[in-house]
Amino acid sequence: MHIDKEIDTRGLHCPLPILKAKKALADMASGQLLKVVATDPGSLRDFQAFAKQTGNELVEQQTVGEEYIHVLRRR
Repeated sequence: MHIDKEIDTRGLHCPLPILKAKKALADMASGQLLKVVATDPGSLRDFQAFAKQTGNELVEQQTVGEEYIHVLRRR
């Protein structure tokens, strides 16, 4: 999977990972992929809700140790 942009939100709590992702997506072209690395367990459901509300596609979510990785496709 080709990631176009990656942001690190480790140590940040809701709503900051979502706000940073929203800002990053605004600067991206339609169809590009954004990877967000977070440490907030709540980010799993937050990004699911964010994708539904904004129309961006949540391509993948995974947990690696203490980190939560979210991949979004810009609408």
